[in-house]
Amino acid sequence: MNTQDNAMKTVLITGTSSGIGLATAVAAARAGMRVIATMRDTGKAEPLRRAAAEAGVADRVEVLRLDVVDPASVSSCVAEVVDRYGRLDAVVNNAGAGRVGTIEIGGIDEVRATLEVNFFGVVEVTRATLPHLRASRGRLITVTSVGGVVGQPFNEAYCAAKFAVEGFMESLAPVAATVGVNVTVIEPGAVASEFVASAVPDLPALVDAAGPYAPALQAYIDRTMKSFGTAQTADDAAAPIVEALTTEKPAFRMQTSDWARGFVGTKLTDLDGSAIQSLTDTWVR
Repeated sequence: MNTQDNAMKTVLITGTSSGIGLATAVAAARAGMRVIATMRDTGKAEPLRRAAAEAGVADRVEVLRLDVVDPASVSSCVAEVVDRYGRLDAVVNNAGAGRVGTIEIGGIDEVRATLEVNFFGVVEVTRATLPHLRASRGRLITVTSVGGVVGQPFNEAYCAAKFAVEGFMESLAPVAATVGVNVTVIEPGAVASEFVASAVPDLPALVDAAGPYAPALQAYIDRTMKSFGTAQTADDAAAPIVEALTTEKPAFRMQTSDWARGFVGTKLTDLDGSAIQSLTDTWVR
């Protein structure tokens, strides 16, 4: 679709204060869409506003508050968008938070908190917006991760949440299609953004607290830091999301890089799990 085709389409994107969400908001506006860029703390909106202004699309980006773990916040934001613009054509579930650790050390509360943001937040936004997407025969796009397909060491809670999102969306997709809503999941690999820093704000303290798992955790961290040294940019990761927003019939599952396609492909053809276990074992030794 060209920019003119998208001129009156309204897309709501969660988690736009940085990283993939910010890049997607600007790219969608450049594609001609009206972007409702949401975030939990609108005091962090200045980088997005600056990027939108530099791209010449500030007039097509509106910042609203939406906290995905607060149902009242979600309902209020969605109602405001529909009241103001009369429609909602697409939703990009992007908000999320990383969590590095292991169950024996971190405990169950960390698992619950990770699922609350990464899974239940997606479910809540989806529930609130589906009636409006039905009305517009729109798009529901969710940023998951290669970690939603491949379980990764010291990412038990995060991968559990992303696996849950993938299962939820894969199950929802044929149902939503019967009422005209297209469902897509986007699977990034390593992306250069603030996501890693938010997932592990204090690496030395994390390793110190890991007890018998400290050597494996240090090996994992060393390997991960190297992989993020060659990570794709947030702009590159946003490109497939905009493709899913604008192409006539996007695929259900889309990766954001050749590396991500290869990694996910290994899992999807690994019937007994041995290939992935052999691969990820090298990350902790």
